[in-house]
Amino acid sequence: MIAKGEGRLSIRFDFVYWQMMFQFLQANYEIVYLSPDEREVWLQSTRERKAPLVRLVRTDMDWSVSLKNDMQRAMTAVDEWRRRQFRRQLQVVNIYAMMYPPVDDWELYVHRPLTTERVHMKTFVMHINNMYAVLHELNMLFHQSLKVYVPDDSPMLQHELQTFKQHVLSFAERMYEKERSIFERGKARWTYVLIALQIVMFFILEWNGGSTNTRTLIEYGAKFNPLILQGEWWRFFTPIVLHIGFVHLFMNTFALYYLGPLVEKLYGSLRFLFIYLFAGFSGSLASFLFSPSVSAGASGAIFGCFGALLYFGKAHPHLFFRTIGMNVLTVIGINLAFGLVVPNIDNAGHIGGLIGGFLAASIVHLPKERARLGQWLAALFTAVVTAICLYIGFQRPLADQAQLILALSKQYIDEREYGEAEQMLTLINEQDTQAYKADFLRAYIRIQQKDYDAAKQYLYAAVEKNDRFHEAFYYLALLYAEEKNYEKAKQAVERALQIHPDDEQYKQLLFEIEQLL
Repeated sequence: MIAKGEGRLSIRFDFVYWQMMFQFLQANYEIVYLSPDEREVWLQSTRERKAPLVRLVRTDMDWSVSLKNDMQRAMTAVDEWRRRQFRRQLQVVNIYAMMYPPVDDWELYVHRPLTTERVHMKTFVMHINNMYAVLHELNMLFHQSLKVYVPDDSPMLQHELQTFKQHVLSFAERMYEKERSIFERGKARWTYVLIALQIVMFFILEWNGGSTNTRTLIEYGAKFNPLILQGEWWRFFTPIVLHIGFVHLFMNTFALYYLGPLVEKLYGSLRFLFIYLFAGFSGSLASFLFSPSVSAGASGAIFGCFGALLYFGKAHPHLFFRTIGMNVLTVIGINLAFGLVVPNIDNAGHIGGLIGGFLAASIVHLPKERARLGQWLAALFTAVVTAICLYIGFQRPLADQAQLILALSKQYIDEREYGEAEQMLTLINEQDTQAYKADFLRAYIRIQQKDYDAAKQYLYAAVEKNDRFHEAFYYLALLYAEEKNYEKAKQAVERALQIHPDDEQYKQLLFEIEQLL
């Protein structure tokens, strides 16, 4: 049974424990664990990620073996917490607040820190006889002034303790709410508008030729470098709401549904919209610079949301890593690796969107926070980089476009849309190595339109560019045969056979012309 005087002293030392907790909270620490009986608390710094974890325990131990066992239990518990927090190393300051120390030799257990490969724990036992000496050591360790005292005895001591405990816990709750409010600065409005828009556009694509049809994608605004070079600048933005196939739509809609509200609530709706659109533009710009393929999708804009979260991590590094940081970095890493390994994924667009989202976030910054000089510098830097990329892109037309243009032109021709095919063929430069094929397709269009003279002119233009193009000689032979000019028809088909002597169709045409002669 505890004597009345010792009971009062125990309550007075409870005050010391709660005062210690309050001092750390005021020094920008937060509670990460509080035991059900409120006699053990873990606190971590909200400012410095590498600051030690503080374990504060209010206990009374009679024997040193109890102290030893509790220290070992604490090592196991904090190491498990370290792994959950993705911390490579963890420093722990373990403080026991006791009325009296254990009766036997306990100093040997706290003389040296407990150390494992990943955890380093230094222990202090603070009791009635060494309290101020331990406080001095802690002040030196944390570079701050911990002001703790043992209150005077009073009949109202128990009530005062409960009042003070409530004050400390309320203070901790207000700190938590203030931190949580950072992630709730706005409401998710534009996220759902963008999701609806990309779903509507998917059905429009499906209704008008199919979302996997290259021609349909280009007609509705997919990123297509030759048309951008012709001045269709809006193709930097329109791909954001277009998707190639249902799986592509589903994956991006799923990602936007979960990621968009987080970023929109963090930055507010207007800032989010600017970040999303600029990131989408940046993704299209990077794809324009580094990929000749037709591309579409919200992936660049979604990676821009990741970029905005990375900027938040730059602005609030400790809060970032304590909350969403490792998850964000892991997902970014997985997606970039996936894009490098899996073919037909526009990784340039992903990386461009990621960078664009970071830069856009640095321009608008976070709500209720000011970094005016940094924002102006970010805007200037972004404008310069964007201008340089656009200049390079428009001054250096990307290679390997002709094959894609020719394929699309053939698709238009097969569907008898000759005007669109002609317009597409104008994108091929006369000096391009594939220009003779463009002339051949123009000749084919003239043949379908019964304009044989123009067709012959294009066929001669084709063989001037490539005198080994036997298909052009064959079609010249057909045109001359149609005009009953069998001599020229024979010369043309013989030239085709010189280039491609094994073609049975050419041999048959020569035989027929010779019969007519």
